Amino acid sequence: MSAHASPTTGKPIPVTLIPGDGIGPEITQATKRTLAALGAPFLWDEQKAGVAALEEDGTPLPDTTLRSLERTRLALKAPLATPSGTGFRSVNVTLRQKFDLYANIRPARTLIPRDDLRRYDGLDIVLIRENIEGYYAARDYYLPQGDDPQGMALSAGYTTRAECERIVTHAFEYALAHGRKKVTLVHKANILKLMSGLFLETGRKVAARYEGRIAFDERIVDACAMQLCLNPSQFDVIVTTNLFGDILSDQISGLTGGLGLAPGANIGENMAIFEAVHGSAPDIAGQNKANPTALLLASALMLDHTGYNALATRLRNAITRTLQKGPRTGDLGGTATTDQFTAALIKELGTP
Repeated sequence: MSAHASPTTGKPIPVTLIPGDGIGPEITQATKRTLAALGAPFLWDEQKAGVAALEEDGTPLPDTTLRSLERTRLALKAPLATPSGTGFRSVNVTLRQKFDLYANIRPARTLIPRDDLRRYDGLDIVLIRENIEGYYAARDYYLPQGDDPQGMALSAGYTTRAECERIVTHAFEYALAHGRKKVTLVHKANILKLMSGLFLETGRKVAARYEGRIAFDERIVDACAMQLCLNPSQFDVIVTTNLFGDILSDQISGLTGGLGLAPGANIGENMAIFEAVHGSAPDIAGQNKANPTALLLASALMLDHTGYNALATRLRNAITRTLQKGPRTGDLGGTATTDQFTAALIKELGTP
């Protein structure tokens, strides 16, 4: 049970709530309404980050938000906008590194029956991504080339043996705790012989400690991407490095209906941040069109993390029934507004 849990005392659990940018405030309100109807034990401390914070406070990550996170050690976060190429550094990456949120957990399972958009039934894959090293911790430089002082861009990432061991161990322990059968380690050691090779070498040593309890195999990342399209049911738990994990987790989400159904958890030794992993979708912000499912499923992960497993199961079951019966939002082929979907979900919570 998490250090944040208090199901025995019944006391409210303080949570830093970050509504985020774009559609973030809308899906946050939908999630708060649903969790209130569920009777979830969370006491919200609402804080700003991202573009919304930059516009109001002059920084994408205000000190008040950091102090709240340091106090609660638990957060629910809607999407934050990050400029591409220029502008401020990703707040998500900053938070992960600052609070040592070394494991990113991305579960993906089939919630909607197979149709033209969703080719597979019965998928249930968990991707565990190393969250604080690799190229996302890189230092970027320009080097001159000919007459161009910025003719070459250099990015220097890194991997440590200690972090490789920690994330692969986390994957095996997750598999044991959740009744999983196999861990697949994904790498590119055939080309990145040192950086990815260290991950593979260390992962094999960790896997040997679990021999006879959890099956183990390994895949080169490009082969894994192809096999996820051809036969994704062969995968159970996947563990990989930061960049590969970011890419493959979105691919897996696509197999089960898209990022609108994709929750994420960032786990550290003393803190956890749960989030919707899709973008801020500014093109539909304020139009009551957003799908809140990803943030709701992230809330279910947070309920599990804090020891309220029965409430988490009840929420997931209600989400599944609502998605299967309708109404659905536009990203899933329906016409429902955010409010209509939320109302239907809250009604479904009352169904045994």
